[in-house]
Amino acid sequence: MNSSQSMPADSGEDENPPSRRITAQNLSPNTQTDGARSGAHREVAYTLVGLIATFGAYLMLSLDVQSVLAERLRAGHLGPILEQICFILIVYFIIYGNLVYHFSRLGHWKRQASHKAAARAEIESIYDREQPPAVALLVPSYKEEERVVRQTLISAALMEYPARRVVLLIDDPPHPASGADAEQLARMRALPGKIAELLRAPARQLAWAAHAYAERRRRGVIDAAREAKTLARLYLRAAQSIEDLASDLDPRDHTDDFFLEWIISAPARAHRERAASLLRHGRAGAAPLSSAQIDREYRRLAALFAVEISSFERKQFANLSRASNKAMNLNSYIELMGGHFRTSARADGVHLERCNAEQAELSFPAADYLITLDADSLLLSDYALRLINVMERPGNRRVAVVQTPYSAVPGTPRMLERVAGATTDVQHIMHQGYTWLRATYWVGANALLRRAALDDIRVVEDEDGRPVAKYIQDRTVIEDTESSIDLILRGWLLYNYPERLAYSATPPDFGALIIQRRRWANGGLLILPKLLRYLMEGGGRVQKLAEGFLRLHYLTSLFGVSLGMLILILHPFDRSMRGWWLPLTAIPYFALYGRDLVASGYSWYDLPRVYALNLLLIPVNLGGVFKSLHQACTGRRSAFGRTPKVEGRTAAPRFYVMAEFAILTYCIGRGVIDLFSGLYLHAAFAFTNGALLAYAVGCLVGLREAAEDCGWRTGLSASSGRDPSISRTPDLRVEELNQPLPASPIF
Repeated sequence: MNSSQSMPADSGEDENPPSRRITAQNLSPNTQTDGARSGAHREVAYTLVGLIATFGAYLMLSLDVQSVLAERLRAGHLGPILEQICFILIVYFIIYGNLVYHFSRLGHWKRQASHKAAARAEIESIYDREQPPAVALLVPSYKEEERVVRQTLISAALMEYPARRVVLLIDDPPHPASGADAEQLARMRALPGKIAELLRAPARQLAWAAHAYAERRRRGVIDAAREAKTLARLYLRAAQSIEDLASDLDPRDHTDDFFLEWIISAPARAHRERAASLLRHGRAGAAPLSSAQIDREYRRLAALFAVEISSFERKQFANLSRASNKAMNLNSYIELMGGHFRTSARADGVHLERCNAEQAELSFPAADYLITLDADSLLLSDYALRLINVMERPGNRRVAVVQTPYSAVPGTPRMLERVAGATTDVQHIMHQGYTWLRATYWVGANALLRRAALDDIRVVEDEDGRPVAKYIQDRTVIEDTESSIDLILRGWLLYNYPERLAYSATPPDFGALIIQRRRWANGGLLILPKLLRYLMEGGGRVQKLAEGFLRLHYLTSLFGVSLGMLILILHPFDRSMRGWWLPLTAIPYFALYGRDLVASGYSWYDLPRVYALNLLLIPVNLGGVFKSLHQACTGRRSAFGRTPKVEGRTAAPRFYVMAEFAILTYCIGRGVIDLFSGLYLHAAFAFTNGALLAYAVGCLVGLREAAEDCGWRTGLSASSGRDPSISRTPDLRVEELNQPLPASPIF
């Protein structure tokens, strides 16, 4: 990619500043208000003020710490010199992160201020095309709960688009080792058929209505007023059919509530509103619908439930990849798309062999676009219409990925889940700013992918003596991040759509959060050399300078911030500076971060909670980084650990819980020592971090839960050292459905 490449056309995409609760404007985002634009302009101004203040404090801090370094260099003592250099590197990296946040926030709010969402009529013009681009929606799944996957598949099936298929990629072992696993696999195999059966009757009714209209039009007996009334009745019928999909759902948690409100009720409401609008057109004296409008309405109705839902299991075939990760689950199916196959029994198992259409036992239709969707994610109904509208614009032919970075499902009563979700929702804002500076990364929970771009980065590698095609790299556990670099090396662009159209579950407890966040921290350093090669090659130096400023931090932040914070906690650097400029550099960051929390539907009280959570995650992040370093030294790929979705609590590994107590104890002890040593700044720092970490352990992890995970409670199972009701931490060698690598909030 070079500086001459254009960004995707932006008109018709941005919407009101994001809110924690989805509003009607989010679902019909073509009514951006003057108040919203004014608010976005105000946030731009606040960000510029924050940048100026941060730069000012940074310059004063630099003068301070550099003068101390100069004095120590003149004294010639190696220990103090190294101490000062270490301190300077840490604080500069933290300030670097503050600046990244400011620039990404600036980009987000500038986009919000200047863009307008595409009108509904524009995105629905896809129904006027005789052959719209085909879309395949792929849902990788590994030992998921049927209830979770059912909601995901229904949200995918109800996604509006005229030519779409949904495929559940089941990656469970095809020969289960236990009766429970066999029962779970049987339910998962049956699930696509059950959902397809629910949609079959309304799909047939609406298809018949469209056919009957086509016959009337062929005979020239069209009455616009009567057709408007017929369309209104059909939309009411469609609304009822959608509501029937969840008639037996008994809401058990906030995810169920969200599913009912925004996956079921919201589109049903929209259909009823359109029915009311059509009835007005059918009244005497009202403006009649045009022939083109009537045609489009019937095509849209016919497509609402006309979706093929199927499943595929790559592990049933011996010549497909057996690698236990999400990337190879997707790669195996993508390689088959557009081909015809027959099965062949061999000594090592059943093989798929390419053949012509007449001999085929299995055929996999081709698609122009792919939508990848994690099995615990939900898409709003206009996801495909809006993202494909961006892809199909003439100036966007080099756009490989359009995505809406997922938001946390709102409304959880669990404090840990709420705070972790808050960090996810603020990351959404940062990702929008990355697009402003052409530094977008593909995040794996959901994305619209151009098939031609995937073909461009396809490679064939050897796996246990057989060739396997890779479109998405699986060298690290954050395959979406590495594939982003592969795409930009080939001159492709990635783009974040500036609305919240996708939602995913957040780990509800510390054990599950450890598995997720440790994975997020594992891989960035391994990908770094590939990014540096991209930044050094080719032209566009000025553009790459800004792009690299964000991309480099994205890959290194979890390592740099976590290690730097740990060192600052462990060692007092009071004499490394003379003033209080370091804490002053953080004030603009925290002020703006708090405003973004409020804009995302949280409160200012969540700001210290986010800080406490990031203290809690220091050993977790460093654990993920250690896995990267281990892979770099040994060449052994890190095992995948699936984020558990279980009814009970996921037990946290004892090491991490003990590490939290060790850091907490050290903070308190260090603070007391510093207080009596006259190191008042570090004493305040230690006591503050200790208090917040104590809050995190007590309120986010839970003292009872932490004690159980450490084996300190009485009455625990002698064999396991844990309460039998606690879910075990899953085997880290099973498949992990990856989430995006976050840009870590800076402390």
